[in-house]
Amino acid sequence: MCLQQNALAVRVSVEQGVLQGEQLTTVTKDATYYSFKGIPYAAPPVGKLRFQPPQPPARWKGIRNATQHGSICIQVDNISQEFLPCSEDCLFLNVYTPNMKPSSPLTVMLFIHGGGFMSGSGNDDFYGPDFFISQNIILITINYRLDAIGFLNLGSKEVSGNAGMKDQVAALKWVQLNIAHFGGNPKKVTIFGNSAGGISCLLHCISPMSKGLFNRAIAMSGVPLMDIGLEFESVRRGFNLGKIMGYETKNATALLEFLQSAPASQLLNTKPHVIIAEEYMNNLAKMYQFGPVAEGDFGQERYLTDAFVMSLVNGNINDNDIMIGYSNNEGLTGISYFEDYLIDVDNKYPELLNPRRFLYYISAKDYLPLSDDIKDYYFGAKPISLDTMKEYVNYRSDTVEYQSLRYMRDVYRAYSKKKFLYRFSGDTERNVYSMDKVRYGLTGAGQKDIEMYLFYANSLKLPINTDSESFGIIKQLTTLFANYAKFGNPTPDSSLGVTWNEYDAKKESYLDIGLKLTPGTHPEANVMKFWRKLYNKANTPFYHVGVIPPTE
Repeated sequence: MCLQQNALAVRVSVEQGVLQGEQLTTVTKDATYYSFKGIPYAAPPVGKLRFQPPQPPARWKGIRNATQHGSICIQVDNISQEFLPCSEDCLFLNVYTPNMKPSSPLTVMLFIHGGGFMSGSGNDDFYGPDFFISQNIILITINYRLDAIGFLNLGSKEVSGNAGMKDQVAALKWVQLNIAHFGGNPKKVTIFGNSAGGISCLLHCISPMSKGLFNRAIAMSGVPLMDIGLEFESVRRGFNLGKIMGYETKNATALLEFLQSAPASQLLNTKPHVIIAEEYMNNLAKMYQFGPVAEGDFGQERYLTDAFVMSLVNGNINDNDIMIGYSNNEGLTGISYFEDYLIDVDNKYPELLNPRRFLYYISAKDYLPLSDDIKDYYFGAKPISLDTMKEYVNYRSDTVEYQSLRYMRDVYRAYSKKKFLYRFSGDTERNVYSMDKVRYGLTGAGQKDIEMYLFYANSLKLPINTDSESFGIIKQLTTLFANYAKFGNPTPDSSLGVTWNEYDAKKESYLDIGLKLTPGTHPEANVMKFWRKLYNKANTPFYHVGVIPPTE
């Protein structure tokens, strides 16, 4: 129930008490909205609650100030490798609504940030709501536990993994209970995310814990097939964490007590490798140490009851509407990192060009010829060096595109509801994550560039010119996403001058989103052909569990 609102402040009653937010104006000065920040959706996961599933938030007395963000979750930034000002008490979300008392309840979109399950937050430093407000959408952004604190798995009832994913579920449950008080419709919730956030969205479409909490998902540049989404020996990795911290044991209960008593900062960015090759795989493009896992059954409520591929094969899915997409030159985002580290490493050890699952599940005798094929295809006789940055970026981009398109095909097989595929190609001054491309004369959109067209990043304060090409992309993109969230169809009428057809296995229809909206079919045909052939040559199914062959 809305209690009070005026030009400066607004109060609203939720399950835990009364919040006071504020009324703000969008950066384009064409709309106002109500902002509620730093809302606790779960109890602080500290002390004995470290590594545990989230617990319900406590009620508060009086009026809680909701004009400032809560603390971000404790983390080391995955780009700068800096320890950020943060806290374990971090399970907060932010609600931005254009209308507290609409004539009919508003559609809700909940954004899950990326960062390799290692860093990031939902704060408006990068995820301001301004561009969605004009679409008459309620936007929600969230924090969730990260790194070992969010994803430790000891293979026991006490710590079975996925605490960070269960945080996301708790946020979705909070939305179901409370969003009507902000003018929202709990029956029309779309989740969306980029990179690890995209992986999260698609896992929610499988998780039994997430069933009924949302009806649509958008996965941007992130699917569970990607190298960073691959689980490998997560229990062994958890015990190795204790070992490198000076506590070696095979007893999960004893290790839990040790890790719960350790300073939280010591649990971050620890790199508890389980095989020597991970010393070189541990990078932004290949792997992060901790992430979602299939949980063993210890009588607890499990986020994932099986590997994602088995859930698809067995039909253990929630059957949401799904949209999957990628950028047309994904690898552009990592150029400075490639320069500083990966170019030299991959030239010295070209077997690292292989998908990470190859390095785990087939022998060196088998995967070395495959790395030769990759190097020949992308570099020919040239060495991997700064002089072949264009080729290296193409290689990095193609791996993401192939994995996204492969997962789209499997989604088509498994899901009966609506499915859409896009490619983002916007390339303007807003592509801040791929600015390094100018040094090499490259063009296109890198992995995170799409975010600058969906959100206003207050920390960057990019100028807004409503007559610019970049603002045209903002309007197109947010309209497509908002239409999808509202109607299940990104182009429900002729207002955008294009029809975005649903994906099917025969035509593989997609929409290219750039300065123009261009429908197409059979995207990245050559990329698909090469990588499919490579997996076949490996004599290994695309999925290491060995249930779906890579041939179509």
